[in-house]
Amino acid sequence: MSSAQSVIGSDKISARPASVAHLFLSRVEATPNAEAYRFPVPVDEHAADSTPGAEQWRSLTWAQTAVRVRNVAAGLMALGVRAEDRVAIASSTRVEWIIADLGNMCAGSATTTVYPSTNADETAFILANSASRALFAENAAQLAKVVAQHDQLPELAQVILFDAPAERPAVDGLEILTLAELEERGAGYLKEHPDAVDRAVAALDPEQLATLIYTSGTTGRPKGVRLVHDCWAYEGVAQQESGLLRSEDVQFMWLPLSHVFGKTLISGQIATGHVMAVDGRVDRIIHNLPVIRPTLMASAPRIFEKVYNGIAGRARAEGGAKYKIFLWAAQVAREYARTTQASRVATGRESAPFALKLQHAVADKLVYAKIRAAFGGRLRGSVSGSAALTPEIGYFFLGAGVPILEGYGLTETSAGSTVNRAEDVRIGTCGPPLPGTEVRIAEDGEILLRGPGVMRGYHDLPEQTAEVLEPDGWFHTGDIGELDKDGYVRITDRKKDMFKTSGGKYVAPSEVEGKFKAICPFVSNILVIGNGRNFCTALISLDETVIMPWAAEKGLTAGTYAEVVAAPEVHTLIEGFVKKLNGDLQRWQTIKKFTLLPRDLDIEHGELTPSLKIKRPVVERTYADAVTEMYAGANEA
Repeated sequence: MSSAQSVIGSDKISARPASVAHLFLSRVEATPNAEAYRFPVPVDEHAADSTPGAEQWRSLTWAQTAVRVRNVAAGLMALGVRAEDRVAIASSTRVEWIIADLGNMCAGSATTTVYPSTNADETAFILANSASRALFAENAAQLAKVVAQHDQLPELAQVILFDAPAERPAVDGLEILTLAELEERGAGYLKEHPDAVDRAVAALDPEQLATLIYTSGTTGRPKGVRLVHDCWAYEGVAQQESGLLRSEDVQFMWLPLSHVFGKTLISGQIATGHVMAVDGRVDRIIHNLPVIRPTLMASAPRIFEKVYNGIAGRARAEGGAKYKIFLWAAQVAREYARTTQASRVATGRESAPFALKLQHAVADKLVYAKIRAAFGGRLRGSVSGSAALTPEIGYFFLGAGVPILEGYGLTETSAGSTVNRAEDVRIGTCGPPLPGTEVRIAEDGEILLRGPGVMRGYHDLPEQTAEVLEPDGWFHTGDIGELDKDGYVRITDRKKDMFKTSGGKYVAPSEVEGKFKAICPFVSNILVIGNGRNFCTALISLDETVIMPWAAEKGLTAGTYAEVVAAPEVHTLIEGFVKKLNGDLQRWQTIKKFTLLPRDLDIEHGELTPSLKIKRPVVERTYADAVTEMYAGANEA
């Protein structure tokens, strides 16, 4: 390995069990009657007081969860699933996902995760590449993908449905049953083999394959990341020891569990034994928050950006004094957060000038208290990951009493590698390493990670594994960053995303994009372009929920989003923010031209990954004509 800075972090961590399956059974034994999971279910439509679409939240204790998990594990054994056989899950986030995953681990089989948004072709690739033996499918839509591609899946023998259609298709060589039927089959198997699950768990080895998570990637076929049982056992213990998760927490889980960020938090929850409320419907987040009243939740930065834009948009719509109060309160929040953070770093305690404290107290009564109430009123922290958080957004929420705990990790590191702690949040950083993880910076600025959470390789791709994983365990992340004196990690850009202009100047696009998001409340996504060009341009999509009310307020008669963004008034509006951005950039970073896109970027068109990262090559190809037009007539020498 090339020389690097000194190592930050430690390889020391408390002893841990061989697997999360061991951790789970220990948790059940320790707190059998404590609440484990909450989940929404439809109210009985025949009840006298029911209304269409009404829901209620139900709970499972750890003991009740264990009964279902054991039955699932035994049911898989009854189907012929054996140790390290792959069993896939294609479903949105719901309690059955967790039960199926824990059942897999307790049976000794390995979970292959599949995003429910994955198309039939890529679903077939993942199932075939992983040689998945069975599949937990959420509903008829997920089943249809498998039926359409079954001739390419010779290993797949069973599909277990969470929500069964009225009629099940008949497919040669494919048994289709429901989760309830699998659990019933498992209960029968346990009557004949009462110690089957305990023996399977006892036989688990820490280095045995537990999960294959396929990286969504930005180009080409996804790679299967091999995460062993020790990866997840480590994550559970590390999250507990770091204080990130606490036994008294109520955590709201809506993140996709097919993504490593959501998956790793299951391990931490089992380690601490706190309550997890599970509902992956993104359109229900705002509704669920005051119902669940979480103390902790995790999210991608895009959600916080949308929440901020929504708050700002509503204040603008109310106009007059209320909008001025919001703008003042937002500025006070940022100044207060910066000031108290600086004093905490310098002296170990928070302090601020009396006048600022007074302003903050007034703003709290007028604005911040309402924001906290919208999050349920008792949120002590919200973990952010999967992409960079815009610092201005982070300072705003920290000053408003909703601290965002930015963390860092990759699929290849079981997600959790570094994270800010609630008692010492440092906006603009991803926090210090979790216990047991080491960080170092290579000579070219690349962040390297080592620890039990690091993958054991890419599935059946030894050459690609060797490119990123050193023999001594150091993993090359592909991210550029730095460490401060206290060991806090700061990400500056993706190594592969940085580009050089034709004038020889390097540009970190995420830095520019983040600054624009901080000043423009109308933006949804922005992509900065300029590789090999003599100036930078941008493709910009707007947040429909914010720009449409603005357009109506200004009297624009155009009815659709595409018509609104094409209006000269909207171009002038965004141009003002671009000019403001350019005033804070180096000359070679400035945006000379921009194009407003006729629709937002999305997963369905392949422009965003399921974790909401922009697939830059895809977007540039889709809007190649717009890019060409922005550079038309320019001197590209």
